[in-house]
Parts: sequence; structure tokens; C-alpha cells
Amino acid sequence: MTINPSQNDTDQLAKSFDPQQIESHWYAQWERKGYFTGGQHVAPANAAQSQAFVIQFPPPNVTGTLHMGHAFNQTVMDGLVRYHRMRGDDTVFIPGTDHAGIATQIVVERQLDAQNVSRHDLGREKFVEKVWEWKQKSGNAITEQFRRLGSSCDWEREYFTMDDNLSRGVVETFVRLHEQGLIYRGKRLVNWDPVLGTAVSDLEVVSEEEDGFMWEIRYPLTKPVDGISHLVVATTRPETMLGDVAVMVHPEDERYAHLIGATVELPLVGRQIPIIADDYVDREFGTGVVKVTPAHDFNDYAVGQRHGLDMISILTLDARISDEAPESYRGLDRFEARKRIVDDLDAQNALQGVKPHKLMVPRGDRSNTVIEPMLTDQWFVAMSKPAPTDTLHPGKSITDVALEVVADGRIKFYPENWTTTYNQWLEKIQDWCISRQLWWGHQIPAWYAEDGQIFVARSEADALQQAKAAGVSGPLTRDPDVLDTWFSSALVPFTDLGWPEQTPDLDHYLPSSVLVTGFDIIFFWVARMVMMSMHMTGKVPFKTVYVHGLVCDMDGKKMSKSKGNTIDPVDLIDGIALEDLLEKRSSGLMNPKQAASIRKKTSKDYPNGFPAYGTDALRFTMAAYATLGRNINFDLKRCEGYRNFCNKLWNATRFVLMNTEGHALEGSAVTPELSFADQWVISQLQRLEADIERGFSDYRFDNIANALYHFIWNEYCDWYVELAKVQIQHGTPAAQLGTRRTLIRVLETLLRLAHPIIPFITEELWQKVSLVAGKRQAEDETSVSVQPYPAPNSTLINEQAEAQVAELKAQVEAVRALRGEMNLSPAQRVPLIAQGKRKVLEANGMYLSALAKLEGVEIVDQLPDVGAPVQIVGTTQLMLHVEIDVEAERIRLSKEIERLQNEITKANGKLSNASFVERAPAAVVEQEKNRVAQFGETLTKVQEQLAKLG
Repeated sequence: MTINPSQNDTDQLAKSFDPQQIESHWYAQWERKGYFTGGQHVAPANAAQSQAFVIQFPPPNVTGTLHMGHAFNQTVMDGLVRYHRMRGDDTVFIPGTDHAGIATQIVVERQLDAQNVSRHDLGREKFVEKVWEWKQKSGNAITEQFRRLGSSCDWEREYFTMDDNLSRGVVETFVRLHEQGLIYRGKRLVNWDPVLGTAVSDLEVVSEEEDGFMWEIRYPLTKPVDGISHLVVATTRPETMLGDVAVMVHPEDERYAHLIGATVELPLVGRQIPIIADDYVDREFGTGVVKVTPAHDFNDYAVGQRHGLDMISILTLDARISDEAPESYRGLDRFEARKRIVDDLDAQNALQGVKPHKLMVPRGDRSNTVIEPMLTDQWFVAMSKPAPTDTLHPGKSITDVALEVVADGRIKFYPENWTTTYNQWLEKIQDWCISRQLWWGHQIPAWYAEDGQIFVARSEADALQQAKAAGVSGPLTRDPDVLDTWFSSALVPFTDLGWPEQTPDLDHYLPSSVLVTGFDIIFFWVARMVMMSMHMTGKVPFKTVYVHGLVCDMDGKKMSKSKGNTIDPVDLIDGIALEDLLEKRSSGLMNPKQAASIRKKTSKDYPNGFPAYGTDALRFTMAAYATLGRNINFDLKRCEGYRNFCNKLWNATRFVLMNTEGHALEGSAVTPELSFADQWVISQLQRLEADIERGFSDYRFDNIANALYHFIWNEYCDWYVELAKVQIQHGTPAAQLGTRRTLIRVLETLLRLAHPIIPFITEELWQKVSLVAGKRQAEDETSVSVQPYPAPNSTLINEQAEAQVAELKAQVEAVRALRGEMNLSPAQRVPLIAQGKRKVLEANGMYLSALAKLEGVEIVDQLPDVGAPVQIVGTTQLMLHVEIDVEAERIRLSKEIERLQNEITKANGKLSNASFVERAPAAVVEQEKNRVAQFGETLTKVQEQLAKLG
């Protein structure tokens, strides 16, 4: 039977769990009711004094759809948000997306390419309109995916980094930093993508080992010295030699010390360049002599700065040889020029040798072209320059302040070891190139006069005013470049709260509580948010940084489209057929061979595509994987296991409702009695609540998920529900009432406990369970998401009941083991003869009969000497009254004796180790002593049983 999830009739719960049906219903309900809106009272009335709990999205790029990293991120963030909302905090989960300058511009340019149209054909204004159209489509798709993941965001606060209010904050920040002398324009070496025609950040450069060559070139000395006529220089990029300004040796290299200060003639060019000394040179590598090309190598650039060398750019921005080179090479593509130069060197006898050489080649992660270090005019943020006196931190650089707030604990990292990484990056920091040669993004607020003067202003009108005051007339031209996407995203923690205006949100919700992010952007984003927030507002952007690993495929490889191993989280939620998956993974790949390979591997790995797991199973999987700081090797089998877990919870709820609905659980004339089993499950529930509370405090979602899984599946479903069946069937009216109350109340608590991780199934079940449990009335439309989160009550911990159930479990498992050894079918009920504490065995009898499929339990003072197999649990001996194979039982008992003797030997080995006894905690040593005693006691009884068999 399929029902409408919105029905509140508790006697109607679908026979099976249908994730899609309940997910589509409940998210719309939550949003319609405004449960996710921060700043209004939606939290439990009995919660502690409300305090702000804020999480801001790491904004995903508006370039397509979400990936598994987002699914992981959202599980952690939304889990925290739902937990704090239920705790009564003023909880705000702020969603947003990033305009992603380069990535988005490339997507739209490729769409235009398919129509044989370039952005230059359209012009800047029309092209930007096209990008906005794409953003509207893609951004909506992404926000819909967030809803599918169950993210309980305050959608009224949604931001986009190009929104007018955030753009105002970007301009204001740029202008203020420029006025303070902390933003400047200069010619510096940057990563340059010749295909995209823009500077790119280090994060957009992927360096991988490739096969190449090492060319050894003779550089003749202008005048031979002590019989030395030339130096041999090794290079992997011979085309850059056209821009050499020196050759360099180590100052302590005895082979060349007497040549320092002399000059060599640059082959093919004829320019005389000096021999200099610098300890950057590795004397052991190659010949110990290296060329210096400051305009085309980052290390050489630093050498050039130290030695005051010229910088000669021999490449144009499209990676062709420039007019600074000899005429015969001008206009050649860099790789074509390389071949020509090598041939010419060989012809002039200047090429000493060529050797195969593996080298790290930097490529643009979007264009796949080789990145060139290029000397260009760019805008930079001064990272180490002291701030002027009229700023919030006079005399300190923005980097100094960013280091301080982590050192003094205002910002904490989880795991803590990432603090070291953060510090190391900042201690080696260089000035930040913030300009990009794109059309999509925040255009730099700088205008140029015809004479080259620059006016940085909040608007063109302000720029004209500045120009007039400076005596400049004539038109101004705005800088065509845009700002690095990381610049605007570094401001998000305060611009999305209304800055530069001093809004109530800015006062109340900055700093946010926790930032959840991957380790790969600690420097590019996390550190820069800290810098900008401290410099512009004086507040840290967040109090805690939760750093997680990358979500990789099952083989531990990073997911990427080129590898064909990406997974769209919605495909796991809804399921996808194999042919659709193949098309999705191979479409858009330019290399047909690569596409065929990907299709083949996908067919092998997922012959049936992906089944529909539902959001809750995916979220539970991600939570279980969330071990601090480790990469995640995602395996679909985990998803399958947690889908089964959801089914288990659903079926257990059906049983509980069938056994509690229609029964007078409140206001009955009967006084309820709690059995030791009822008291045990209530006691264990308190321990679970404490474990989960600790898990949220420590950001250990793996511990939370594992604790929930173990308790719900094992303790509640496999044990307590089975014990409750016995109590309802055989108990007194008072005991039956106590059991029914316990069944429903513990289940209702479990649904609240699990809600932050698996929100949809818990909402659907809670709506039914809460009515029976007396938590709400039928006319009271509310949600589990705004109920009080369970807190442990230590007074309900009952160690005696826990010990009783532990003994009962051991006895049940011992009898089940006997049945297994004797190959008894589940349908075959046989008598049990038990020797031990009569009072305990009498209390356990009805449970043993039901759970171990027994005909009955006979308690005796001495087991009969019939040679039947016996299981020993502490001081209790258990025997099934059936005919046995005496020889097989001898073998079984002999193996058990051997096992017990090995355990005793191991434990005694530890206790005889002085180091262990001295260093181990006293409780651990005592535990080992108890183990020896228990094993010895059991061994004696097993030996006696073997002796009885003769």
C-alpha cells in the first residue's frame, strides 16, 4: 500500500520505505513552514538560552552540477545546523554560489564556439549578458540539488558573489586597500595561460610528471680563462635561452669560483651576459651551471631581484616569440621555436648533448595548455607590508594578523595539525596577484587617463572627480581586467551580511561558528578570508575550521571528468541506468579513445548502473566516512548497507506502531512496570545520547553515525524489539504497558537523535510516532527538525539492568551456537537444560525460549551425564537435550580448551611483562587479571565436560 506522506493517520505507514516520495514532500513542507529561517523563534521553547549558530556555504561554482565533495560537505554542515537548531540556537545556514570567473567564462565561450561565435564577435556587454543567462540556468540547478540533499538553508539569505550588495563590498574593499597602499599595480611574474589569455592562480595549475628532454648547451666565454673556453648549461626549455641575462654557479663551487665576474656570449643571440654566484644553485645537479631567465622562471625571477638583473620577455601573451628575440625566431610558436633553436644550436656545434628527462610540467587545469611564467602588468595585494596608522591593525601586515588569530586561539582547526600547514603557507607568502584578463567578474574599479595616470574610485563619477582635482581633463578608460574570483570569495563572510553597511546581521552573525572545507583551499580561500575579515571588520570570519579530505573513487583516485570516475550525488539518490551513466561520463570528451576506455571501465564497475539509494542513505554514508582529515575512498556498497539500515528502521517502526497504536499508554488505571530489559534499553539510550553529544562537539561524524547504526540496528531492533515481543506476549498488564511505553518513547527519541544525519525518513516516521508517544496532538502541525534534541540523563543509567541483559545476551548466543554446531533447523524446538543461578535463569527463561527457539528451559542442580554438548557462560552451563555425535563433541571441546589456553597464555604474557604492568593504566592491568581468572574458570568447566565424554 502506498500512501500520501502528508497523511497524519498513525495507522497508515507504508509497508516499505520509498525515499523519493517522502523527500519531495517534506522538503517543500519545511521550506513552506519557514523552519530554516534564521532570526525568528523556531527553536524548542524549552531550550537553553539561544545563541547564534551560523554556517556559510563554501560557494560552489555556477558551472554545472554538484559533485560528491559537495554531498560530503553538505552532510557535515547540515548535520551541524540541524543539531544546533534542535538545541534551540538561533541557527542560520547561509547558502550561496560563486561566479567562478575563468570556469564560467570557459563554459559560455564553448557554447558560443559550437555556434561559430566568439566573445569578441558579441562584444563585452553582450557576452556578459550571455553569461548571466547561463548563471540563471546553472545556479538554479545547483540550488535544486542542495534541496535534494536536504540542506536546511535559509534561502531568503541566498547570495551570489556578483549580486549588487556583494559587488559593492568588493569595490569598497579594493578602494580602501588601494588608499592604504596595500593594493598596487606592477609588472611581476605570474602564471600565464596562453590559451585563455589570463593570469591564473596556483590552484588552477596542475603539475604532473611528463617525459621530456634535458638539452646541454655550450655557452662560450667571452675570453677563455685558464684554458676554459665555455660552460655547459643544462635546460629543459631551450627556447627561453633567448631571454637569458646571466649564467649562475654556486659561490662555493671550486670548479667555477675563478670564473665569477667573467662573461659568456649567449649562443644564437650574441649578447654578452655575466657569470654570477648564488647559493640557489645545486652543485650536484647536472654541470652545476644554470642559465638565468628572470622573465620566464619564478626561481630565476627571485635571483634577478637579488642581483638587479634585467628582465627580457621573449614571449608574447599568446606564447609566440616576441620582438625581443633575434628576427629569425619572431612570431614562432614557443614549441616550434624550441625545435628551430635546437637545430640551430646543433648546426653551430653549441649543442653538447640531449638526454631523456622526466620533469614536472605545469598545465592549466581548464585549458590543459602548458602554463608560462610571464612578466605582465597586474594588480597585487601587498601581503607583508605594514598597514598604515589609520587602519584597525596599524603597523601590522594582513598576514601578521592572520597568523595571530590562529596562534591565540580565536580560530581553531579540526584536526589541529592543519594549523601547521596554515602557518607554513603564510610564513612563505608572496604578494597576491588579484587581476585576471577576463570579461566575466568584478571589473577592477580603476580608470586610466590618456597620460597613463590611474584613478581608483568607487564609481566613474568619483574617478572623474579625482582626475579633475589632479588637473587631468579628457576621457577616462576603465581597466578591462576583472578581479580574481578568490578576491571576492574572500570577502563573503562579511559582504553577504550587508557590509560595508553596519547591519544587524553583521553584528549578530559575524563571526560564523564553523567553516567546513577541504584541505586543498586552506591557503587560497581560508587564509584570505581571515586576512580580509580581520582587516576590514576587525572580526575573525569564523571560530572553527573543520578540514576534511577529498572524496575519491573506490580505488583512491581523485574524481575528475577526464578520468570518467565522477559521481553526481543525485544519480545515487534517484538511480541511473547504465546507458545513461555511460553517456554522462563520456559526453564532452574530445578524445574518442579516452571516451571508449571510460565507457568500458564504467560498464565493468557498474554493470547495472546505480540503484536509487535515497538521500538519507547517501547522507549516512558520508557521515560514516567523515573521519577527521582523511581522504574518502567512496564505495557504493556502503550506500547499499545504509539503505538497508533505513529499511530496518522503517520496519521496526511499523512493528512498534502496530503494537502501541490503539493502546492507552497514558492515563491508564494500570501503573506501568519496567522490566530489566526496559530499564536496560533506557540506560543504553543515555549512553548513546552522551556519545552523540561528544561526537558533535568533536566534529566526529563517523562516531555519530557508527553509534546510531549500532544502537538502532543491534540494540534496539535486534535485541530490544525481540525482548519486547516476549514481554507483550507473556507479561502482566502492567509489564505490557511499561514495554509499550518504552518501545514508543525510545523510538521517538532515536528519531530525534538521527534527524540531523537522516532528515527525511526520521521526519516521516516521527510524524506517526510522535502522536502515539504523546509528543504532539493530531492538529499540531510541527516538525521533528524543531523539537528539542535529546540530552543524556545519567540518573537513568542502570548498570544492574545492563549486566542482566549482557548475561541474557550471552546465554542466547551460547544456545544459538549450540544449535549451529548441532545443525538444528530454526523450526526445530528442543528443550534446554540449564545449571546455574536459579533466579537469573528463571528471569531469563521466557526470553531464552523465544529468542533461541526452545521447547522450554529446565533448571537443574547438576547437568545429566549424557554426553550432550554444553556451552558455558560464566557460572552457567547450558545443554540442549538432543542426541549427539560424541566424537564430534569431543573435537569441539578440545578446540575450545585449546582456544582458552591460548587466551590465558596471551594474558599471562602481558602480566609477566614488567614494562606493560608499569606503564599500562591500572584499570587495564586489572582487566587482564580478570580475563585470566574468567578464562581459567571456563577452562576448568570445559575440561570437566570433556572428561565426562570419556
